[in-house]
Amino acid sequence: MCGPNAPPPNATACVGADWTGAAPKVVIGQTQSNAQILTDIASGQLPQVTWVIPDGQDSDHAALNDGCGPSWVTSIVNALGNSQYWPNTTIILSWDDWGGWYDHVPPPQLLSDCAQWGCGYVYGFRVPLLVISPYAKPAYISHVNHDFGSILKFIETKFNLPSLGYADAHALDDLSDIFNLSQTPNVFQPITPPPNDATCKADTSPPTDPDDD
Repeated sequence: MCGPNAPPPNATACVGADWTGAAPKVVIGQTQSNAQILTDIASGQLPQVTWVIPDGQDSDHAALNDGCGPSWVTSIVNALGNSQYWPNTTIILSWDDWGGWYDHVPPPQLLSDCAQWGCGYVYGFRVPLLVISPYAKPAYISHVNHDFGSILKFIETKFNLPSLGYADAHALDDLSDIFNLSQTPNVFQPITPPPNDATCKADTSPPTDPDDD
């Protein structure tokens, strides 16, 4: 979304109207206390496709977060579920790392010599993925193999968009097994906020980088 274009150490300076305009499409440097996503939901200004990434303290990265990840997720899911958007919204919740704990399923072997597609984009250990939607199959556990490209593929299929030509073009699927579009729509069930919810929402500490690789 914002490639290297500045001297190290950060090597990235996001420029252009999408980042710096009066009504930017990309909003950075926020925490729960001033989250644009919650303002957009409440005002009916939420874009059709929205990516939300927490700051480091609101993430679930080990040894980096302050325990506010569940509060962050709960606030967004409940805001959407109790809004005008619920009848036609899909919330896809995932994590970018597997956490370093036990997983009995070994990663698929994708490459043998790095001479074909996928060098640098390979499968690792599984990460959680939750789908929350009026048309998601209730209490459904998918046994289909998905990858991060599946999320892009889902969006492209929904909006009849062409492929970006990389991860989405090679995606294992488009998450379609998770949905039943003919079912009676699920009634939203609010998530009970965690005990530290009020403290997390009131935290005005400067945002931190969520990536601790």
